[in-house]
Amino acid sequence: MSMLSVRRPTRAVQVGKGVAVVLLLFFTLFPAYWMLVSALDARAGLGTSFLPAEPTLDHFRFVLTEGGFDVFLRNSAVVALATVLVSALLALLAAVAVARFRFRGRLQILLMVLVVQMVPLEALVIPLFVQVRDLQLLETLLGLVVVYVALALPFGIWMLRGFVAAVPVELEEAAYIDGASWGRMFRSVLFPLVAPGLVATSIFSFITAWNEFLFAMTLLGGATDSYTVAIGLRSFFGQFSNQWGAIMAASTLITVPVMVFFILVQRRLASGLTAGAVKG
Repeated sequence: MSMLSVRRPTRAVQVGKGVAVVLLLFFTLFPAYWMLVSALDARAGLGTSFLPAEPTLDHFRFVLTEGGFDVFLRNSAVVALATVLVSALLALLAAVAVARFRFRGRLQILLMVLVVQMVPLEALVIPLFVQVRDLQLLETLLGLVVVYVALALPFGIWMLRGFVAAVPVELEEAAYIDGASWGRMFRSVLFPLVAPGLVATSIFSFITAWNEFLFAMTLLGGATDSYTVAIGLRSFFGQFSNQWGAIMAASTLITVPVMVFFILVQRRLASGLTAGAVKG
């Protein structure tokens, strides 16, 4: 019986792949490196240098003191964490409802969830602005949280539905036979099994709430004490000149929390996305 020989990649192909990976890493990481170097350079914006010509931390001190960025960081942290907690709870309960219960309009609800994700965010600015105004929540962090939760729910519900549907119903029935209530079954059986999906959706909610600019600028208006980091960064851009050192320092402060958070949960995020794509 003839054996099919598998051709190994030639050295030229391997070298080409290595060069492609290096170029990809360069174009991906270089902007972050340039941002950090400029933030640490006292002559930022005055010349081109791959290393800080005059290393300093003055840009960070200026941003956190005179620039008031500490307040913006606190506001963004409050909004992002509140968005994650509320959207995760509501999305999980809604996912359990559409995955486990049969009721009239169930398929229509799932279809609406899909349709909402197709609508451009720009088209939702005016309707959401009117609703927040009617609730008298303009220029408040609470109004911003309400909007972010509404934006995060469709993706969260659709994502978690796959995880809930993948959990065998027999596990829940076994818990009921053992005398567990629905709440005990939910805490001890269902919640641990859907936790990876919950982490994945929470990360997307956090990043969206942390970086979002359009709704924050529209809803917060002139309430400078409630500004988030995305709006606070805008204050370092002038009409005739820009404070590049402060801009890069503020951008670094915005990026670091997201990077650290992502590094800590990247393994759970990858498993959650993979499971959610094939289950349900």
